[in-house]
Amino acid sequence: MAQPTRYTHLFLYFLLLYSSLVSYGQPSSVTQAFDSYRQQSLIEKLFVHTDQNFYLTGETLWFSAYYVDGSFHRPLDVSKVAYVELLDKEGRSIVRTKAGMTAGGGNGSLFLPASLRSGTYLMRAYTNYMKNAGAGYFFEKPLTIVNPFIPLDPPSSDPVAEYDIQLFPEGGHLVQGLMSRVAFKAGDASGHGVTIRGWLLNGQNDTLSRFTSHKFGMGSFDVTPAAGVKYRVLMQDEQGRSFTRPLPAVQPRGYVVRVDDAGAEQLKITVSTNVDAASSVSLFAHTRNAIKVADSKTIEREASFMVDKKALGDGITHLTIFNASQQPVCERLYFKQPLALPITLKTNQPDYAARTPVILDASVQGLTGAGQTNLSIAVYRLDSLSTASSENILSSLWLTSDLPGYVESPAYYLQPETSDVKQAVDNLMLTHGWRRFRWADILGKTSPPHPFIAEVNGPLVQGAITDPTTGAPLPGKITFLSTIGKPIRLSVSTSDAAGRVRFEVRDFYGPKSLVLQTSPPDSLARLSLLNPFSDEPTPHTLPDFSLPEARLDQLLNRSVAMQVQSAYTNDRSVRYAYPVIDSTAFYGKPSESYLLDTYTRFPRMEEVLREYVPGVMPRKRQGRFRLEVVNSPYRAIFDEPALVLIDGVPVFDGDRVIEFSPLKIKQLDVLTNRYFLGRTEFNGIVSFMTYKSDLTGFPLDAHVQKLDYDGLQLQREFYTPRYDLANPQSSRLPDARTLLYWNPALQTSTDGNARISFPTSDQTGTYLIEVNGLTKEGRAGNQRATFRVKNIPK
Repeated sequence: MAQPTRYTHLFLYFLLLYSSLVSYGQPSSVTQAFDSYRQQSLIEKLFVHTDQNFYLTGETLWFSAYYVDGSFHRPLDVSKVAYVELLDKEGRSIVRTKAGMTAGGGNGSLFLPASLRSGTYLMRAYTNYMKNAGAGYFFEKPLTIVNPFIPLDPPSSDPVAEYDIQLFPEGGHLVQGLMSRVAFKAGDASGHGVTIRGWLLNGQNDTLSRFTSHKFGMGSFDVTPAAGVKYRVLMQDEQGRSFTRPLPAVQPRGYVVRVDDAGAEQLKITVSTNVDAASSVSLFAHTRNAIKVADSKTIEREASFMVDKKALGDGITHLTIFNASQQPVCERLYFKQPLALPITLKTNQPDYAARTPVILDASVQGLTGAGQTNLSIAVYRLDSLSTASSENILSSLWLTSDLPGYVESPAYYLQPETSDVKQAVDNLMLTHGWRRFRWADILGKTSPPHPFIAEVNGPLVQGAITDPTTGAPLPGKITFLSTIGKPIRLSVSTSDAAGRVRFEVRDFYGPKSLVLQTSPPDSLARLSLLNPFSDEPTPHTLPDFSLPEARLDQLLNRSVAMQVQSAYTNDRSVRYAYPVIDSTAFYGKPSESYLLDTYTRFPRMEEVLREYVPGVMPRKRQGRFRLEVVNSPYRAIFDEPALVLIDGVPVFDGDRVIEFSPLKIKQLDVLTNRYFLGRTEFNGIVSFMTYKSDLTGFPLDAHVQKLDYDGLQLQREFYTPRYDLANPQSSRLPDARTLLYWNPALQTSTDGNARISFPTSDQTGTYLIEVNGLTKEGRAGNQRATFRVKNIPK
């Protein structure tokens, strides 16, 4: 029943998109083209909550992945695999895993090996389907990892890199004689904004205007460009260094747009033009693919649209202006503060002694219904090394996931709206673009390419089959993939026009050995597996790492605590939760099954088959054995041989099967009817299983490949010690935990409440409780609270 549910979910998703249209007047061809385009693809988003942002090598990074649709942020049940990796400063993937997902997300962990050097790393997460949108829309988060056993690299002696200074005309263009707002963004090599002041100069070095940056190095100024004048911008940082940039090119004819608040409830969108033939302009607004406004106005040099803010969706709305020919001429982003999920946190007291239970109540207010909210909770010590995250589920889903490029301190923009926050948000919208699609593709009715498909049932093992001489792809070739071990799993794939093969492997957890082969006629072809992780580089640059000398003592304390904790609890803390999987072989219940130890043992396989396996007929054709199966429904023998397996691996040479010692076989299953695996048909199945299901004693053919391959990660259990409440100090083992609690998926009760309890450790200090949450309706929220652990006399 799982698949109908999943496809019903997709149908409802596209139905909601279609019903989100708010149109003024009859839908234009732009509206119709956009509506057709958006229904061709699904937008996926991931947000990953990590237990903290600072780690030492030897520690474990814990994460919880929230998986939602990109338009409504409702938990999604399509892709079943999240790819999570850590990239170093050069963009190399150095630690990675595949986390299984059910409806709404999944969770896992990454062990940080001692081979890592100290530095800033980038965690990124994505599904296979998200690769279609490009790496710019993967979830990304910078993390700091320090190796206390390798001396820190000395601070870089390279000269300070020049600032990255960019200028952005509102709407996209400057037009001669039309006043425009020009936004600017000044950042250092790591993308952090820098404070600057500046001047707009003409060709005679006359100062036309002065300006200063606001939050994160961003700001704006106005200009009305004149014909034949070259403009430049002079900027100066706080150290007095000056930088000059030319104003973007000025077009002789065109359109400009200006977006302003018209009171608390409305937006005023003003379009100006100097195009003599201009007769009308149209405003088209959508929020994450949901159409909100489609309106037209006549224009004589200027036209204004008054838009009710309530008509726009929460988060980023994309405003596009079209001319009378319905060609896009201006674009602008607008951000509407979303309604956050109200989460409250309360501990039973503000201060605790060591090894004392903390009782935490989490409450989601104003909700009814069972299990509506899923929470992830981390409790860790705050110090000069570990600080609170600058991003949360609210800022990720509503802001950064829809913006390409780096956004500094995204959680700042989701604070209660003050004049400073409002100005910072507007500057951010002016300096970032929205690029999930191109209007040329929509208006040209070009279908979006989707070479990467969703993994709806589990990991897809993908490969390619090519000509060994020319390297050309070979379409239409049948290939086989087997997983060694229990339960028996076999996948069959026929190569497409590009020579690609895809194997769907269910219940694929942990490292396994795979056997990969072609059908006998194509045994000389080159068959190889593809890397399932994205090879597209990240568009973001990581900053150089440095650790101030003042923090070295704190680093030493943290390192000692980590080593003590590892030495005393490693044997108890490394435990895994093994999933419950179907132990039945891929072919289901066999027609006949034999445990050979319950029968008389014969030294030759042929004798075994002839003596007590009536459903299988070993016959010779042209001097070679082949195993044929009785077609039980018709009481006749199939004309062609059956599919013969040894531990799930197809064996097409009947002589090798007959020559194999039956004393190494524990079980024999026979399927005496026609069997279909995908689009491939088999005339029955004869399945031999060794005692360990590991091909013991059976050599594979030279063209058959045996490969090591990682499946989904086995979930590691978070370790929390248990103390005798009557005498918590009775344990003689030290407790040096700085991460006191981690829960990646805590469900609230029917009234929106949840209570947890965990013990403090011997590490004193201030501890941060950080909670992210998401409802089934797509409401997201984040909350933080603190408490202290002190040396309280007994």
